[in-house]
Amino acid sequence: MKQNKENAIAFYKTAYEGNPKEAIEKFVGDNYTQHNPAVANGKQGFIDYFERMAKDYPDKSIEFVRAIAQDDLVALHTHQIWPGNDQYVTMDFFRFDNNGKIIEHWDSIQQIPQDSANDNTMY
Repeated sequence: MKQNKENAIAFYKTAYEGNPKEAIEKFVGDNYTQHNPAVANGKQGFIDYFERMAKDYPDKSIEFVRAIAQDDLVALHTHQIWPGNDQYVTMDFFRFDNNGKIIEHWDSIQQIPQDSANDNTMY
């Protein structure tokens, strides 16, 4: 499970920083199922999406706040900052095959609001 957490972070960081082909080659299994409705299914859909994001938003950044593993699943909790200080909290879930390769992805993304009804952070 520890290795899966490290691989999930490395996979997402590699793709997010503009190298989605490398991320797919190193960390993804034979088949990749995508559940984000904004991203086409499969490896090429992932590559196309992250190449477009790198081109359109080269100054975005990501911080990995926590990683949690259970059985063949890893959850990542991240803080993303996009141009114009547009900030998001994300939760990504990855399923791994028996060879330690990512084969499935789900996510939830929420923009961090300017105002909150409490003093707690989203992290």
